[in-house]
Amino acid sequence: MTDRRWRPRLLTMLLAVNVALLALPLAGIWFLRVYESALVRQTESELIGQAALIAAQFRAAWLAAAPPEALSQQPQAQRAPSEDRWQPIPASLDLADDPILPPAPDGVPPGVPPEPVALRVGPPLRDVLLAAQRHTLAGMQIVDARGIVVASTEDDEGGSLAALQELAEALRGAPTSVLRERPAESYAGLPAWPFSRVGGVRVHVAIPVIDGDRILGAVLLRRTPRTLIQALYGKRYHLVALGALLLLVGGALATFTALTVSRPVRGAVEQARRVAAGERGAVQPLPHRYTREVAELSASLATMAQTLEHRADYIRDFAAEIGHEFKTPLAAMRGTVELLRDDVAAMAPEDRDRFLDNLAGDIERLERLTRRLLDLARADALRPTGEERAALDTIIPPLVERYRSKGLQIAVEAPAAGLVAQADADSIVAMLTNLLDNVRQHAGPDATVHVAWRTQGPVIVLTVADDGPGISAGNQARVFDRFFTTARDGGGTGLGLPIVRSRLAAFGGTIRLLPSDRGAAFEVTLPLDTGAAA
Repeated sequence: MTDRRWRPRLLTMLLAVNVALLALPLAGIWFLRVYESALVRQTESELIGQAALIAAQFRAAWLAAAPPEALSQQPQAQRAPSEDRWQPIPASLDLADDPILPPAPDGVPPGVPPEPVALRVGPPLRDVLLAAQRHTLAGMQIVDARGIVVASTEDDEGGSLAALQELAEALRGAPTSVLRERPAESYAGLPAWPFSRVGGVRVHVAIPVIDGDRILGAVLLRRTPRTLIQALYGKRYHLVALGALLLLVGGALATFTALTVSRPVRGAVEQARRVAAGERGAVQPLPHRYTREVAELSASLATMAQTLEHRADYIRDFAAEIGHEFKTPLAAMRGTVELLRDDVAAMAPEDRDRFLDNLAGDIERLERLTRRLLDLARADALRPTGEERAALDTIIPPLVERYRSKGLQIAVEAPAAGLVAQADADSIVAMLTNLLDNVRQHAGPDATVHVAWRTQGPVIVLTVADDGPGISAGNQARVFDRFFTTARDGGGTGLGLPIVRSRLAAFGGTIRLLPSDRGAAFEVTLPLDTGAAA
């Protein structure tokens, strides 16, 4: 039954996988906010640089305008200043890790008046801040040591920002950067960027103004970083070209992979269809085997097809041979039954007994054939476990003595002691029994059998030879054919040697007929159990 459900082609699946693999790094960057954090740190670095310049200018103006005793009256920094010449302020904000604080509140009326020197030098700096803001777009505020705004780009001079977390840290002597939510009114009417998180935050940087260990004030700067869309928009043509190139490369790789895999698979499918249609020899090694797995698959399919064809031939020939073997006795039995049915009343007793004897003989032959066929089926289906072991010096001598007691003359060469074959004892006994029975049946009463066994590398070689009349040249090539026998009248079935060959083959052994000037000589090989021999 054909499964007609839709399934994607291999090329489609590989293309989808390649596109997904290309998209994974981009997705990882997106979810980890790596690029947006880089934009935030870039803005933070710019604000730190601007704040440092403004702080230096405010410090110089404050020192120039202050009376000599004013510096000692300023609050002392809670954090000891570094004595190093170089004191860089690194950008450290991370959009994925740092919290986003609420929007900065407006200044509140101060409880104390502004510091006089800061109040005097602050207003002249306001024009500088406004001029810089036109280019930097940053909000700027200068506060005195009490957190009161003395110069600003907004109209909030005189208000106190001391409650701001970042400013409080700066007035203790520590530069501080934080992320705060952007007030909704600051971007009302502007397009929303759902794919960017930085559009809704502001970077706040607070830098202390210090002379020695005295706090003169602080500089507070804030600005919204560029969004991811804004950053990518400038590289839009390059990104489109890169995306097209990646898709082209991914498609090319997917096509190449699909061809190297699907082309051999289609070839194997076509061969399978030809086999299903009854074509013989349709499965051959594939012409395009780009990978080791495909080559192994092709070789395995070819071997499987050859095995199946061999088994089909075996079954067909075997069925024909069985039909031929059973046909003769069945025809004789049918004829005998018809004669007895028609003429049993008028038939002489001796003729009736002769026909009944013939009928019993045919039945006996069929029973014998059936038993041997079952033995052959068991031999063909024999599957060793690998644990079978048989010591020849404990199996062969008792069997030889049994046949000597039946009158068969057997000469045994001095065997090598301790030879153990990787086979079961039943198969070895069945093999020797068949060979010795053949000698008794074909070689005559005066024949002598020579039995010898030895090792030859990893195998045991066992030889059984007689000095009888031997096997004719015309029959030597047929002795292992099923149902071939020259002793049919004596009860031979022609299945003995095929059974022996099948049983030996199951253990990796062989049997063959050796050239001989006199008599018949058979050579049997069995795998040697090297562990036992050692």
